[in-house]
Amino acid sequence: MISPVDLAARIEELYEAGEVDAAPVEEAMRLLDTGEVRVAEKRDGAWVVNEWAKKAILLYFKLRKVEPMDSGAIHYLDKIPLKSDFAERGVRVVPGGVARYGAFLSRGVVLMPGFVNVGAWVGPRTMVDTWATVGSCAQIGADVHLAGGVGIGGVLEPPQAQPVIVEDGAFIGSRCIITEGVRIGEGAILAANVSLTASVPVIDVTGATPVEHRGEVPARAVIVPGTRPKEFPAGTYQLDCALIIGWRQESHDLRLSLNDVLREFEIAV
Repeated sequence: MISPVDLAARIEELYEAGEVDAAPVEEAMRLLDTGEVRVAEKRDGAWVVNEWAKKAILLYFKLRKVEPMDSGAIHYLDKIPLKSDFAERGVRVVPGGVARYGAFLSRGVVLMPGFVNVGAWVGPRTMVDTWATVGSCAQIGADVHLAGGVGIGGVLEPPQAQPVIVEDGAFIGSRCIITEGVRIGEGAILAANVSLTASVPVIDVTGATPVEHRGEVPARAVIVPGTRPKEFPAGTYQLDCALIIGWRQESHDLRLSLNDVLREFEIAV
């Protein structure tokens, strides 16, 4: 069996040459599907993108052909098959929940009628609630709750781009949208309808002066949707932003702390 280092080098070689060799591409996809390889991972406190894993997915698309697929009485026409080893992995999937091959769902994950795309990694005991979607290559941590209708964007290209990252213990409220490689810090809470892209400002308003972040939500921040004015030639208009209105306390157990925070800040989830 080819070593991970040699496999990565071979995938890079194929990608640069614009060629497809089935054996290494299939092996890379198997490793992504079993969680032995991730598109991005934390090393020494910083997130690092494994570009070769993304390139393997892109080569896999070239390798596969569109073909009919059946899942019980439901019929599909696609290039990538669906995952089917849920019982073996200790994952609960409610009817209507779909995960594609090449995504990894850890033990204890609950997938309600929602969707997890290729290259995504979902951590232990995480809930993907009804109609939530986890885009390609997104990295979702342990004990995360993606509430109903959450949209986690996919970031497959360019290969060097950071995917959307939701770190351990975060709570993402209903109908939140997170795209363009935004990182949600550990234990953060997003109220319903927060929409974040790389350019949407996240403004800490808990102190005497505002502090602005872009592309990330600090760990344990409590976030609500907001707007702020901007001048245009045609007048002043309100543009979306997100507001940090408080901080989740570290002195409590996470589950109790979450309930306390939701009540204290009157968060809609």
